[in-house]
Amino acid sequence: QVQLVESGGGLVQAGGSLRLSCEASGRTFRTYAMGWFRMVPGKEREFVAGISQLGGNTGYADSVKGRFTISRDNAKNTVYLQMNSLKPEDTAVYYCAAAVPGTSTALYYTEGRYRYWGQGTQVTVSS
Repeated sequence: QVQLVESGGGLVQAGGSLRLSCEASGRTFRTYAMGWFRMVPGKEREFVAGISQLGGNTGYADSVKGRFTISRDNAKNTVYLQMNSLKPEDTAVYYCAAAVPGTSTALYYTEGRYRYWGQGTQVTVSS
């Protein structure tokens, strides 16, 4: 069992930056590929970014590529999402997730590959 707690959300003006953090419980954090997703009311939850177990591989949705950066610190059981050049369309509840165990280099783009989810943190970008 892994518990995930996100933090760092808030209100920011367009063009600004935020850094989300997700801290995991337990001593097996390094065995999970991690991901960030987001959801707005009336829409399905969508993939934002993913990272492999040791951080060597990362992947991004086209909508955030070049603006967002996912990283992890396995010593701190934490995954981060640095969000720069924020746009109003980035407004959403952001969730971190831990994937089902896989190979050390794998990262995943689909919800179904993720087993554990945080409670979410609201990000609001004003125009």
